[in-house]
Amino acid sequence: MKILVVGGNGQLGQCIQDVVKYKKQYSFTFIDSNTLDITNKDAVTAYFKQSTYNYCINCAAYTAVDKAETETDLAHQVNAIGAKNLAISCQENNTTLIHVSTDFVFDGTTTKPYIETDRTNPISVYGQTKLSGEIFIQEEITNYFILRTAWLYSEHANNFMKTMLKLAKDRDELNIIADQFGTPTYAKDLAKVILEIIETQATKYGLYHYSNEGEASWHDFAKEIFELSNTKIKLGAIPTIQYPTPAERPKYSVMDKTKIKNNLGIQIPNWKDSLQKALLALKNI
Repeated sequence: MKILVVGGNGQLGQCIQDVVKYKKQYSFTFIDSNTLDITNKDAVTAYFKQSTYNYCINCAAYTAVDKAETETDLAHQVNAIGAKNLAISCQENNTTLIHVSTDFVFDGTTTKPYIETDRTNPISVYGQTKLSGEIFIQEEITNYFILRTAWLYSEHANNFMKTMLKLAKDRDELNIIADQFGTPTYAKDLAKVILEIIETQATKYGLYHYSNEGEASWHDFAKEIFELSNTKIKLGAIPTIQYPTPAERPKYSVMDKTKIKNNLGIQIPNWKDSLQKALLALKNI
């Protein structure tokens, strides 16, 4: 079984590398934008002609949410056109596409967890471009899994967990937003779900929500990071209005995971349990 991982050096790509380290029965190829520019359709077509893949995992994304408000075209090229180009080549080469999307496709105006069929209404350029990518994939390919996820963190790359620990070294006090709610998701858990889809050769294609279980505000997330890592710091809770950003964020983007649990038999750990594992992994690096 041959598997191509696009965006293979990013946070999720590195987590997939960790998870498949001992899976010698599979042949994984990890590439980044230096090897393949997914915004270039001809380059993608040519790359897929060089080798045949059973699966293509698309971890490549423009994820700078605030910068996307001004770098609109670049965000669209990577998140929408890049996804479309991969979908077209996967369809032509009978390759199953596993694509990672986001909770930012929702506006966050609800108070109950979002299901896959709920109306999308992104309130940021980033969210709009990721939704466009989803739509292109659904139009271009039959065998696909779109996994919407949220608040990804891990021992790799830059993320909220590592930022909090870094800031706590230099400061005595931090104020964190307490009125945006979602679910912190350990990228390694998502990597394991992607591997499970491949290992079980699942064929219930479509759009799925995956995050860890439970819900939290950014303040709750920070509090748990500091408690579990025995970090002493004074933590204040502030409303979004006190921390304006170029891009608007959903106030509530918790996702319902019933579909992925029922269709694919996925077991999902609670975010607090996964955070403990991530902090231990970070300590061991």
